[in-house]
Amino acid sequence: MVNKEEFIFAPLSGEVKQLEDVPDPTFAEKMMGDGIAIDPSDGEVISPLNGEIVQIFPTKHAVGLKGDNGVEVLIHIGLDTVNLNGEGFTAHVSQGDYVKAGDPLITFDLDFVREKAPSAITPIIITNGFDFGGIEKTADKSVARGESVLLKIQSKEGLQEEKSKTSEEPATEPAKKQGEYSQEAKEIVAALGGEENVNVATHCVTRLRFALKDDDKVNKEELESLDIVKGSFLSSGQFQVVIGQGTVDKVYAAMVNQTGISEASKEDVKAASGKKQNPLQQAIKVLADVFIPILPAIVTAGLLMGINNILVNPVFWDESVVERYPEWAGLADMINIIANTAFTFLPALIGWSAVKRFGGNELLGVVLGLIMVHPALLNAWAYGDAVKEGTVPVWNLFGLEVEKIGYQGQVLPVLIASWVLAKIEIFMRKRVMDSLQLLIVAPVALLVTGFLTFIIIGPITFAIGNTITDGLIAVFDNFPIIGGLLYGAIYAPLVITGMHHTFLAVDLQLIGSTGSTFLWPILALSNIAQGSAAFAMMVAAKEEKLKGLAGTSGLSAYLGITEPAMFGVNLRFKYPFIAAVIGSSIAGGWITWMGVKATSIGIGGIPAPLSIMPDGWFAFAIGMIIVLIIPFLITLLIGLRKLNK
Repeated sequence: MVNKEEFIFAPLSGEVKQLEDVPDPTFAEKMMGDGIAIDPSDGEVISPLNGEIVQIFPTKHAVGLKGDNGVEVLIHIGLDTVNLNGEGFTAHVSQGDYVKAGDPLITFDLDFVREKAPSAITPIIITNGFDFGGIEKTADKSVARGESVLLKIQSKEGLQEEKSKTSEEPATEPAKKQGEYSQEAKEIVAALGGEENVNVATHCVTRLRFALKDDDKVNKEELESLDIVKGSFLSSGQFQVVIGQGTVDKVYAAMVNQTGISEASKEDVKAASGKKQNPLQQAIKVLADVFIPILPAIVTAGLLMGINNILVNPVFWDESVVERYPEWAGLADMINIIANTAFTFLPALIGWSAVKRFGGNELLGVVLGLIMVHPALLNAWAYGDAVKEGTVPVWNLFGLEVEKIGYQGQVLPVLIASWVLAKIEIFMRKRVMDSLQLLIVAPVALLVTGFLTFIIIGPITFAIGNTITDGLIAVFDNFPIIGGLLYGAIYAPLVITGMHHTFLAVDLQLIGSTGSTFLWPILALSNIAQGSAAFAMMVAAKEEKLKGLAGTSGLSAYLGITEPAMFGVNLRFKYPFIAAVIGSSIAGGWITWMGVKATSIGIGGIPAPLSIMPDGWFAFAIGMIIVLIIPFLITLLIGLRKLNK
């Protein structure tokens, strides 16, 4: 074992992330062990210490090492990268190899992983941390591969002597054969509702993955009471049971041997999980796949527009900063241009992401989006005035008059047009010989899609989008308190189902059509409410593990990332989640009644005021106080009674 301390060097270069902020409950809730994560800046992974390769998964997305002093390290490249089936990954070592710190382990195509996987964030986990005195994590914001010390592992007093004695005794767990996991495998299947409830099953480096017929038949309490199970959760239609590195493949083999469940591939499970989703769920997943990749640009634009709000609106005095100090006008204008670009060319961003999602060439999607905001077209924001004045320009196509308008800030037109473009491109790629594809496929696909967009897709979806916008505005104008109460109450449950992604499109449509959104401020308060409930659990809990998880996930929620708090703490105990919903509902009703709006989509949580229109700051501040206090007090009162029995 470790004599004094073991240094774990950074196996990748990149930005450091806390494990609690990793958007995967297996790692965020530390089911596999404690550690840290890196958002990589390149695709090279080296050994972080001297030791042996104890496992390298066939898909090459994860590698396990055992250091000379006994520390066991798991490096898991990206999230859900097991579904890539090794594409984009190259392994330079094999199981049983001895490596030194700095030796290459795996190289991977970072751009490919970012495009195809949910995230490239790479957790580095100490899987046997309970054998040691503690883990000291780096305080650096970024690390350099092979140079930065990522973790320091402290030894326990007298642990070396203890291990020396036990090493003379017969080995137990490490010596287990695959057949010895048959009982555990049977118990897991039984807790999942029996063999008849399992469609297909597979595994990755840390967990068993099931496509179940009925998720409600799972006895989660019985499942997680099993010693071998470190945790379980439902994600993307798959029920996942966390077992641990090196053991999961043996449990899976025993399950296949001892039950009627047949071995299946990742694609089989993914396909079976997809069949369980109804058309609405599938549509929501498509929206999520399209909008999540462009969120960094939208959020950045929102924050910069918040800074511009402060400069050009009378916040501190009766006049704005720019009016009081004219020398700031140039800087404010420059910030405004930088901030507005993402919204001005929103169709190009959506076109890039949507065409890629639908299987086409994403660069053609960018071109399609830019066509829809070409400066020669009438700006969409000027369309209403042009209609009143009768000055809408038109093309005359052999007697057919087509309005010559752009689609700035519009969502539906570019989504539908991107789908059409991708399908035309895919159809032609299969039928045009390789030598002619460059000359025929892209020009024809863009030309046909462009005509269809201006003649049919654009006018119809533009009208639908405006109708949806007008309808929402009418509801919130006539019944503001009811609208705010309802949206504040349902937003967090929508996050559980994934349906909240649909409202991102609605927010963008509102901003594009009216210049502001009344929905996003409620979202921001919902994030704070979840954080407040988690912090109350930290205060009420006696168990140190729950205190730590609640504290870190509460802070994460205050900064706009609610999944760790929601899934790791609040939903687990139920009453914190309900308390957060009550708080966000009351606050939502209040700010909607007061007419609070945001000019953009920024970071939810405490930094949210930057995106709020200045005339709503005071009312929004009261809303923040509501979600800081009410969820905290309700959760604390119930938690002190329930957790301290």
